[in-house]
Amino acid sequence: MRSNRREAGGHGRSARPGTHPTWLFSSLRGYRSQWLRRDALAGLTVWAILVPEALAYAAIAGVPPVTGLYAAPAALVLYAAFGSSRHLVVGPMAATAALSAAVVGELAPGGGARFTAMTAALALSVGGLALLAGLLRLGFVAGFVSEPVLKGFIVGLALTIIVGQLPKLLGIEGGSGDFFERLWTLIGGLGSTSVLTAVVGFAALALVVVLKKVAPVVPGSLIAVALGIAAVAVFGLDDHGVAVVGDVETGLPSFGFPDVSLRDLGDLASGSVGVMLVAFAEGLGAAKTYASRDHYEIDADRELIGLGAAGLGAGLSSGMVVNGSLSKTAVNRSAGACTQLSGLFVAALAVITLLFLTGLFEELPEPVLAAVVIAALVELVDIDYLMSLYRVHAGTPGQVYGVASRPDFTAAVAAMAGVMVFDTLPGLFIGIGVSLLLLLYRSSRPHISELGLLPGDRYFASLDRHPESRRIPGVVVLRVESGIYFANTDRIRSRAREAAAREGTRAVVIDAETVPFIDVSGVRMLDELTDDLGDLGVRLLLARDVGQVRDVLRAAEAAPGLRRVYPTVRAAVESAEAGPGREPR
Repeated sequence: MRSNRREAGGHGRSARPGTHPTWLFSSLRGYRSQWLRRDALAGLTVWAILVPEALAYAAIAGVPPVTGLYAAPAALVLYAAFGSSRHLVVGPMAATAALSAAVVGELAPGGGARFTAMTAALALSVGGLALLAGLLRLGFVAGFVSEPVLKGFIVGLALTIIVGQLPKLLGIEGGSGDFFERLWTLIGGLGSTSVLTAVVGFAALALVVVLKKVAPVVPGSLIAVALGIAAVAVFGLDDHGVAVVGDVETGLPSFGFPDVSLRDLGDLASGSVGVMLVAFAEGLGAAKTYASRDHYEIDADRELIGLGAAGLGAGLSSGMVVNGSLSKTAVNRSAGACTQLSGLFVAALAVITLLFLTGLFEELPEPVLAAVVIAALVELVDIDYLMSLYRVHAGTPGQVYGVASRPDFTAAVAAMAGVMVFDTLPGLFIGIGVSLLLLLYRSSRPHISELGLLPGDRYFASLDRHPESRRIPGVVVLRVESGIYFANTDRIRSRAREAAAREGTRAVVIDAETVPFIDVSGVRMLDELTDDLGDLGVRLLLARDVGQVRDVLRAAEAAPGLRRVYPTVRAAVESAEAGPGREPR
C-alpha cells in the first residue's frame, strides 16, 4: 500500500521554507513519466472549469469578466513554485470576489477604471500580507483552527456555493444574502423554472456524476463542457432561452503596478486582512482535505507564501484577489492530478485562451457550468464525518460538560452554520471562537474521579467505571483529570471540601498522575485547602505528581505537607491510615 501511495504522487515530507532550495516546485521532485498523462488530463479538465468560473467571479467582484482570467496564469505558476499542496488550484473565488467588491466599493464607488485598478491593488495588498505572514512563520495560527472547524467551514461554504449555483442550473433568478435567504428565493422562484435550461443542467449533472461512479478515469466534467458547447452550436440553445457565458475580451493583460497611490494602498490595508484570512482559510481547508486523502502533509507557512506569491502575480497582471479553490481542487483531484504540473498546464491553457480561445467559451451554457461546479462540491458535503463527530461523546464526563461533551461536533456545526448565516469570514471566526470557548469551559470544569481499591488487587480505579472497586474507610482518593490552574481551582476546592465533609473522613488524597501542570493560583488554592481541611481534622495528601508539578510546588513555596508527594496512591493511603507522625517508611 505504501508504494502505491507514493506512486500516486507521494514524495514524502517537503522541506520547510528556507531550509533547502529544493522546496521550490517541490511537488515535481521525483516526477514519473506515467503521471504526465494524468496531470495533463486534469489540467485540461480544470481549464475548462476555470475559464468560465473566472469570468463569473470577476462579475461578482464588479470588474470586467476578463479580469478574472487575467489573474489566473501568474497565480497558478507562482503557487506551483511556492505552495505545498500537490492538488490545490488557485484562482478567483466567489467568497473573496464578494469581499473584494465590498472592500473596493467603499473606496471607489461607481465602478469604472479606478474600481478595476483598486481591485488589482487589493490583490497586491492581500498577497503582500500573506507573503509577510508566511516569511514570519505565522502559519502556526492555523493550529488554532481545528480539523472539525475546517471541515464544518468547508461544508458550509460548499453548501452556500451549491445553493448559489442552483438558479443557473434551473434558469431562474438567484437571490442574494446568506444560504437560507438564497434557498428561500430559490424555492419561491421554482415556478418560473426554464424547462430547457433545467434539462440541459440536470443532464450535464447526471453525466458527470454517473461517469465519476462507473468510469472515474473518464473526465466527465470536460465531456460535459464540450457537449454543452456543441449543443449550443448545433441546436441553438441560446436562441431558446438557455443562458451562455457571453462576450469575453481577447488579448493578454498589461503587466505592472496598478494606477493607485500609496494612500490608496493604506486605505485597503484593513480590508486586506479580512480578505487574506478568508482566502487562507479556504485554501488551507481545501489543501488539507485532499492532502489527507492522499497521505501527505501541508505546510501552513508555505501555504501563506504560496498564497502571497499568487496574489502578487494576480495583482501585477491587472487581475483580482485569488485563493485556493474548493471546487477546482475537487475537479483537479477527481480528474487524476498527481502534482502541480496540472496547474502549470492550466496556466498555459489560460494564456492560450486569452490569445485565441475566448470566443469558444462564449457559447458555454451556464447550466452546464453550474452542473460541473455542483458535482465537484457535493463530495465535500461530508455529512458522514459530522455524524462521526457526533458519535464521539465524552462518556461519563458528559454529565458534567453537557453540550461541551461533544466539542468537535459543536465547533464544526458552529462553523458550518456561521458560514451559512453570517458569511465566510464571520463563520470562520464563529467556529474558532466556539472551539476555544468549549476548550476553556471543559478545562474550567475538570472531571474529578473518585478512586477505590479493586478487589484482590493493589490497584486503584475509578468508582464510576469500576463499581466493584471499594472505598477506603476514612480516606477519599480523588483523581483530577486536568491541569490545576486559575480557571478550575474553585471547582477542585469544592470537590475536595465535599469529600472531606463526609462523616468519618480523616484524609483526602489527590492522585496527581493526570495533572500535567499547575500554576501559582493552583498552588495557593492547595495551600488554602490544606488549612481548610485541617480545621476539619482532615489531612490533604498528594500522590504521583509529574516533574513540572513538583517543580512549581517547590518554586512557589507550597506548604511543607504539599511538597512531600507520595510515589503511589497506596503509599499516600497507608500514610493517611497510620495518622500524622506515625507514617510508614
